[in-house]
Amino acid sequence: MGSGTGKYIALGIIFVLALSIAGLITGAIGAGLTQSEEDKNAGKTAEGPFIPKPAVHLPAQVVFPTSDRGHYRKFLHAEHEEKLHGEESLSKKEHDLVEEGPYIGNNFIITNAILSSWIASIILVLLFALGAKKAALVPGRFQNFVEIAIEALLNFVEAVVGKPNSRLIFPIIATIFLFVIINAWIGLLPFYPSLGFKEGDIVEVHLLRPAGTDINMPLALALVSFVFVEWLGLKMLGASYITKFIRIGSLKHGVASLFRLRFLDAFQGLLDFFFVGPLEAFSEFVRLISFTFRLFGNMTAGEILVLVSAFLVPFVATVGVYGLELLVGFIQALIFSGLTLVFAAIAITAHEGHHEESH
Repeated sequence: MGSGTGKYIALGIIFVLALSIAGLITGAIGAGLTQSEEDKNAGKTAEGPFIPKPAVHLPAQVVFPTSDRGHYRKFLHAEHEEKLHGEESLSKKEHDLVEEGPYIGNNFIITNAILSSWIASIILVLLFALGAKKAALVPGRFQNFVEIAIEALLNFVEAVVGKPNSRLIFPIIATIFLFVIINAWIGLLPFYPSLGFKEGDIVEVHLLRPAGTDINMPLALALVSFVFVEWLGLKMLGASYITKFIRIGSLKHGVASLFRLRFLDAFQGLLDFFFVGPLEAFSEFVRLISFTFRLFGNMTAGEILVLVSAFLVPFVATVGVYGLELLVGFIQALIFSGLTLVFAAIAITAHEGHHEESH
C-alpha cells in the first residue's frame, strides 16, 4: 500500500471521527449534557439544533385530496390540544373534530403509505419492463442484474416445490418478495421523512411513508397470500382439498367403529373429524394475523429506530442503523414470501399423501 493511499485512509478515519464527535455534540445526547436544571425538572426533552424530536403517527396520514388533508391537520391540532390540556380545554368545534376522527366523507383518500406503495409498484414495473425491453443474447449489466434476481428467486421456489410446480407458484412469490423489499428499502432514502406539508419548521403531514408501516398493506399482502394458497390447493387437488378441513372419511370410520364396539378407533376417527379438521381450518385463518403483525411490527419498529438514532446521535451513528434496516428489509421479504411458499407446498403435497392413504 503506497503512502498516497495511506494518507487517504487516514483522512477518511479523521473525517469519520470528526462527524461522530459532531453528531454526539449536536444530537439529543449532547444537548442533554448541557440542558439546564430548570428544563430537566420541567421534563422537557433535550433537542439538538438539526433533528427535532421524532413524532411517529401510527395511522397513515392523509395527503390528497386537499380538503381531506385540511380536515386531517385540524384533527391533529385538536388531538394535540386534548393531550396537552385535557378534553375540557377544547372548544365545541375542536371536540366535534376529535369525535369525528381524522377521515371525513366518502372521498377516496390517498394516504402517504398508499402513495409510497404506488411508487414501489412503478419501480418494479419499470425495472422489469426495461430489463425485458433491451434483452440481448449477450446481456448487459442491467439485464444481467435482472436475470440474476429472477433466477435466484426461481431456484428458491424450485428448491421447495420442485420444478413441475415452480412456474405456477413463482409469479406470486417473486412479486411478494420484491414488493416487500422495495417498500422497505425506498423508505430509507433520506428525502422520505423530509417531504411533506409543514407547520412552522416541522413537517406535520409527511408526503411519503414506507407502506409496510401502515397495517393495511401487510394485511392486504396477508390476504393475497391466504387466497393464493387456498386457490392453489383447490386447483391442484380439486374438491378433495376440502376434506383437509371437513374429514368425512374420519367421521364415517369413527361411526362405523362405534357400531362395531371398537371404541379406540371410534375415538380416533371422531377426534380427527371434530377437532383436527377444525384446527387445520383455524390455523389457515391465524396466518392472516401472524403474517400481518410480523411485517407491520418489524417495519414500524425499523422506522422508529432510524428516527430515534438520528435524533440522539446524527450523522455517522445512523449509518449502522441504515445497514441493519437494509438487512431487516431483506429478511422480512424473505420470511413473508418464504412462508407463503412453504404453505403453498403444504397445500399441494401434504394432503395428497393423506388422500392417497384413504384410497
